[in-house]
Amino acid sequence: MIGKLRVAGKILLVAAYTGPMMLAQSIALRTGWWSDRWIPQLWHRCTLKVMGVRVRTVGETARGGRVMMASNHVSWSDILVLGSITGVHFIAKAEIASWPIMGTFARLQRSVFVERERRRASPEQAKEIATRLSNGDPMVLFAEGTTGDGNRVLPFKSTLFAAAKLAMNDSQETVMVQPVAIAYLARRGLRLDRMERREVAWIGDEDFVPHLLQVLRKGGLEVEVVFGEPIEFSADADRKEIARLAEQRVRDMLVSTLRKP
Repeated sequence: MIGKLRVAGKILLVAAYTGPMMLAQSIALRTGWWSDRWIPQLWHRCTLKVMGVRVRTVGETARGGRVMMASNHVSWSDILVLGSITGVHFIAKAEIASWPIMGTFARLQRSVFVERERRRASPEQAKEIATRLSNGDPMVLFAEGTTGDGNRVLPFKSTLFAAAKLAMNDSQETVMVQPVAIAYLARRGLRLDRMERREVAWIGDEDFVPHLLQVLRKGGLEVEVVFGEPIEFSADADRKEIARLAEQRVRDMLVSTLRKP
């Protein structure tokens, strides 16, 4: 009973500040009076605090210019984790746009929604991402195209890496593709084993609400985010090669992090 009350209290607390923050973000988007990246970052930080999730970083985010972060994907919580570190925009699955509250907040964060199953739509989706990169918006691409189990990195899909080439618009400025590895390491100070990381992961068609309640109930998660050396995407670069290189670097960083004592 106490556990249920604690979870309910966390949900009510998040709801209490989410409404005002969404209103403030709407004002920011309409008026430009303050950066539209600041409020989402604050919301992510506050929500991770309520959830009992601690985040530490290794390396630094790429600064300035046109940046696309290529990351592995373990759970819906990855968005909160990366969003809490720096002001970024996400490339998200189209279905998220219809989620209650979270979908609205994703739109307010100016996420780009893509339908990965519709291959004919890929060029238009890449153009939209390219426009955002050209405008200086740092974009996060979960390049596996789905969530993994937290123990390994799935093959990166190269299609949306084409946005990096399009973003150059015949200019001399390159796009930086930064590999990012997200590793769920521990809960309440105790290292997670392979099976426990699978429980943290949000895989396939698993319902969102039960998984959310489980995370809120158990709390105490520790996550490490490793920012790798950016890869220069020049005019003559091949998107498939860049995707393979980013994939290998993310895999190496994840394995190294999970093996740390």
